[in-house]
Amino acid sequence: MARSIIFGRYSPGKSPIHRMDPRLKLTAVLVAMVVILMSNTYPALAVAAAFVIGFYFVARIPASTALKSIAPLLFIVVLTALLNLFFVQGGTVYAQLGPLVISQEGVHFAIFLSLRLTLLLCMASLLTLTTTTLDLTDALEAMLKPFARFGFPAHEFAMVMGIALRFLPQFADELHTIRQAQLSRGAKITANPFKGGLSGLSSLMVPLFTSAFRHAETLSAGMDARCYHGGSGRTRLDPLTFTRLDVAGLVAIAAMAVCVVAAGMFHM
Repeated sequence: MARSIIFGRYSPGKSPIHRMDPRLKLTAVLVAMVVILMSNTYPALAVAAAFVIGFYFVARIPASTALKSIAPLLFIVVLTALLNLFFVQGGTVYAQLGPLVISQEGVHFAIFLSLRLTLLLCMASLLTLTTTTLDLTDALEAMLKPFARFGFPAHEFAMVMGIALRFLPQFADELHTIRQAQLSRGAKITANPFKGGLSGLSSLMVPLFTSAFRHAETLSAGMDARCYHGGSGRTRLDPLTFTRLDVAGLVAIAAMAVCVVAAGMFHM
């Protein structure tokens, strides 16, 4: 179950997107997400989806891997769709059950926002699939470094974010291991938390949190043994540099923004 959860896990590759500078990739993903949020029509959303599919094609990431990477977060899409389906009213009424009304506007918003959120998740997943945690940490630190002049702990903040991303897939693997171990001991664990009750949930969560605290203690001891004292005076083996690939990526993101805005304007 948990081994299929790969959100936050790096997928090794040598594609052009893999070899781009992580600073540009992080900036490009943020810009692409803003562009997707600005897509207020179906044609604009279709153009954004075409670019997202193109990015995955250039990154040589299979569709199955993309779907598995966002599968754990699809509950957000489903919850948003249900809220809009039942609470947004307007137009023709299709069905009504007491205070719950399914109308034309509700169906429209449910479908549209579901597609938009799915594209946002795909863009976020593309960043983690094509960029190592260390590169993401370096990119985030480099982008936040100007704020260090005002006392903002750029290095520490980037390091915390990097550690959090690194531990996501590891905790998923440990959850799978704990679940298999509990099942072998005769524990009754089901996919439905309402059927398993609190005992079934606690048999997974208690060992998982214990493991999390143990990993945190081991990590802090390792950093202390290596005399870690923050980012002051640190050097890098591979400094971040911009190449022609980054220029091509910048052009691709600019083209995406222009095409999405144009599609939205022409539809209006």
